[in-house]
Amino acid sequence: MIGAAASSEAVSHTCLCELKRSKCQQLATGSGKRKPATVHCKDTGHMNSRMAASSSRVMLGPLVAAIDQGTSSTRFLVFNAKTAELLSHHQVEINQSFPKEGWVEEDPKEILQSVYECMERTCEKLTQLNVDISNIKAIGVTNQRETTLVWDKETGEPLYNAIVWLDLRTQSTVERLINKTPGRNKNHLKHKTGLPISTYFSAVKLRWLMDNVDEVAEAVLTHRAMFGTVDSWLIWCLTGGKSGGVHCTDVTNASRTMLFNIHTLDWDPELCKYFDIPMEILPKVRSSSEIYGLMKICSSLKSGCLSGIPISGCLGDQSAALVGQMCFQEGQAKNTYGTGCFLLRNTGAKPVMSEHGLLTTVAYKLGRDKPACYALEGSVAIAGAVVRWLKDNLGIIQTSTELEKLAASVGTSYGCYFVPAFSGLYAPYWEPSARGIICGLTQFTNKSHLAFAALEAVCFQTREILDAMNQDSGIPLTQLQVDGGMTSNRLLMQLQADILCIPVVKPSMPETTALGAAMAAGAAEGVSVWSLRPEDLSEVTSEKFEPQINPEESEFRYARWKKAVQRAMNWETTEPISNGNGHK
Repeated sequence: MIGAAASSEAVSHTCLCELKRSKCQQLATGSGKRKPATVHCKDTGHMNSRMAASSSRVMLGPLVAAIDQGTSSTRFLVFNAKTAELLSHHQVEINQSFPKEGWVEEDPKEILQSVYECMERTCEKLTQLNVDISNIKAIGVTNQRETTLVWDKETGEPLYNAIVWLDLRTQSTVERLINKTPGRNKNHLKHKTGLPISTYFSAVKLRWLMDNVDEVAEAVLTHRAMFGTVDSWLIWCLTGGKSGGVHCTDVTNASRTMLFNIHTLDWDPELCKYFDIPMEILPKVRSSSEIYGLMKICSSLKSGCLSGIPISGCLGDQSAALVGQMCFQEGQAKNTYGTGCFLLRNTGAKPVMSEHGLLTTVAYKLGRDKPACYALEGSVAIAGAVVRWLKDNLGIIQTSTELEKLAASVGTSYGCYFVPAFSGLYAPYWEPSARGIICGLTQFTNKSHLAFAALEAVCFQTREILDAMNQDSGIPLTQLQVDGGMTSNRLLMQLQADILCIPVVKPSMPETTALGAAMAAGAAEGVSVWSLRPEDLSEVTSEKFEPQINPEESEFRYARWKKAVQRAMNWETTEPISNGNGHK
């Protein structure tokens, strides 16, 4: 539990006035380093860290900012609305806590403070660059999805830590719900939600909070509780908190709760009754691109000049990446490599139900009067998180960038296979009882082989969801568009092309998630500084990785991986097990 603290208003004022300058991870590039706040000059194609004062400011035109609040870090990024070029950004890592096995939590106040810090530091950098901050016309929000928060609307206080999307504490709740369904069918609610009953989604996390945290149960009974995913918490706090903050979410985040009907595009009374959740605690569902409210920031701060700017874009991180990759046409797809790994394919204006373990989700709704667009999604829980595990838990690397060097030093896993089912297996299996496994070990195996196997695991998991995607659509992808922090690992990108047997295409500007949120914000009615018409979209430069091994070798390695996955299945159960002597 998080302890009592000052109100959210006090937090928003003091969090920057008393900031300690923490080490902040810089935007991932090929070298893992980035020069401070540079501006890409379109006329010359060169990077300039200084700008001529007044004339350059005028030439920049309108700017749009994005808050990118992910599982492992928060960023604030500022883009040129006319060229889509990134002008400046700041990033802060987020601490995760693991109170018990399978539990993953984050502090809502730390999340909020990280946003304020990123905004403040980015505004400082823009000022140093002689960029007029008043040119920022809108702010978009993109966020880790499903992560669940409850707070008191009268005090502004979170009532418990945020339960992170890959948390497993609700496994027994999920098993109980599935056992109640006809035929013990985990897809019992899929016709309305597009989702299986799983620990992944927000409804079971909210149910756990109401059942196990007295403060939450009491706040619900006394009508003081507010539920939201991270986007709702941030928008509520940034638009005033307990003093008139806007309690809302967008269709993409709502579609990840198991309480939202993806056909009616609203909360579903039957689903809320199924989970016994009062509808009054839910945020209002809005489109992904409209003005939700205006920023309220302490005027004594450098970022105080952001006050009054509309927050006008909101997309769950994977939907934002789909928009940022400009996958607006039916059949276009992207794969994002972050804490987890998420492959989304645009299916157009009608939801398509998967027969092969994928999710049906709302991709975006870019305006109140615009139609919703849907996607098929393959979700993998552990991708970049395996790098953090190798660093923090095993200590075999000191930094994330070391992993590529370590793996490249051997160029093979030497028959070692690593299934990182730390949170069970997501798509296409949806098997919460699976656990992580490393197999094929010999006396020859060393940490370099394990590093290589970890990278291969990310690629094999992507292959599994891509195969399912191709089976559902009947039209195989001929190349894969990628983004996310892990794409700076060139060995990983080459391995991915080899294991998929198709080219992998990486944009030169990897921050597509934040870009998508900025595009939605800038295009909103009442802002209209960013055109989403196909003829106006900026051309994206990219790098292509072609397969370099023969398909037979790829298939052999993939078959061995599938064998390892089977070994990881049905490992954990909530049922008591015998110790071998007939005793429990």
